[in-house]
Amino acid sequence: MCIFCKIVNREIPAKIVYEDENVLAFLDINPRNKGHTLVVPKKHYERFDEMPDEELCNFIKGVKKTVNILKKLGFNGYNIVNNNGKVAGQEVNHVHFHIIPRYEGDGEVVKFGEVKKIDLDEVLKEIKE
Repeated sequence: MCIFCKIVNREIPAKIVYEDENVLAFLDINPRNKGHTLVVPKKHYERFDEMPDEELCNFIKGVKKTVNILKKLGFNGYNIVNNNGKVAGQEVNHVHFHIIPRYEGDGEVVKFGEVKKIDLDEVLKEIKE
């Protein structure tokens, strides 16, 4: 059983921000900023695309509700981050979104890496075949 399933099952304590029948949101124990929260579906899925559509809709609604709760912290913006697979940076193999509140001057800008020269026509052709 993964660490997030253990948190959902209350085998490991967590600072819970929001909960409903489908979703659990809790403060990240290694926060990138004040209010950094993880939102997980209560059912175990390893990757975002594995979730059935109805559960995915309920999950996204839970993410939005969590953002609205976190607004009490007075942030100026926020990042929502989701990694799928080890190569993408996923450390816990349970779908989760990071909500990272952003405050003016916090110095924590999430940026994309180096731009790569890729033939977009070739990519589109590969996708459509």
